[in-house]
This record gives sequence, structure tokens and C-alpha cells, in this order.
Amino acid sequence: MTVTDPTSTPAEGELQNEQLRGAVIVAVQPHQPARVLAEGVRYAQLFSAPLVVVHVDVTRFVTYEDPDGYVHSAPIDLNLEAGVAEFEEVQRVSAAALQGSGLTWTARQLVGDPAIAIKHLANKVDAELIVVGTRQRGVGESIREFFTGSVAARLSHRQHRPILIVPLDEPVADDKDIFAE
Repeated sequence: MTVTDPTSTPAEGELQNEQLRGAVIVAVQPHQPARVLAEGVRYAQLFSAPLVVVHVDVTRFVTYEDPDGYVHSAPIDLNLEAGVAEFEEVQRVSAAALQGSGLTWTARQLVGDPAIAIKHLANKVDAELIVVGTRQRGVGESIREFFTGSVAARLSHRQHRPILIVPLDEPVADDKDIFAE
């Protein structure tokens, strides 16, 4: 098991990226059904590939990126603890789920637009597959998706890798409006 040290230097980050070449990337959010991570693990095992568990902190944005790839960010909101706590939860859940899996894996926190951040990481590690969950149903999520779009759809238009989209909830009946819930 490899867990990324958030204080690593840019040179160490490049070395880690090289070790993760051909990885399966799985996007994980706190309190998300375990099914998304489980599918990422399954495909990493099928491909004999390392696994990169990513959490995207959308409360921060990229201010600039150094030529060596080190990303500098700034908060949208001054509540920095929210993003830190979410990433710690993702790391905790991932470590428990991956215990005994035999996979080489790491957890990374990305910042900004989820589709763009995941795309950039996928390019850095030459990812084999990207695994994402569908959005949670509900009015709030429908409004967010209206303004920002589906992460899966935006990823599919911005990069060339295959994307596995994992349903989070039970399927909606054909005669139901998915935005009404």
C-alpha cells in the first residue's frame, strides 16, 4: 500500500506518478455508497494496476501550476477544515476497504473543477480507466448539475480514456422524472 504524503515535494510527486503509471483512478466522496470504490478496486485487480483514490475539493481552486506539476491553490471559502475533513474521511474509508486487497494504492486530494482535475491526474499517470459514481438524486444535486454539468459527461468530452460510471442509487423507473426527487 502506498499513501501519498500531502507534504511531498514536486520531485517526489513526479516519482509517485511514474510508479502509478497505468493506474485505475476512482473518484470518491465522503458518505458515497461503497460500490464506487469497490468497482475501482475490482478493475485495478483485473488490470493488475495500481489504484488512485481521488477526492476533489471543490471549495478550493487552482491559482497556478508550476512547470514541474506542483499545483498551488486558494480557498473559495475560508473554512479550510471542510476539505481537510472530507479527504481524511476518504482516506480512512479507502484504507479500510483496501486492507488485504494486495493492491498498490494511493489517495490524492485534487482541487477545483472535478472533471478538469481528474483529467489532469489521468494524464500525469497515464491512467487505464477512470471510475466515477452517478450524482445523488435530489433537487440540490439537480440544480448543481444544471449549472456545472455531469462530471462523467464532462470527462467523456475532455479526455480519451474509458470511464466507468457506477450507479449510486436504485434505478429510477422509466415513468419517473429523475429531477423530481
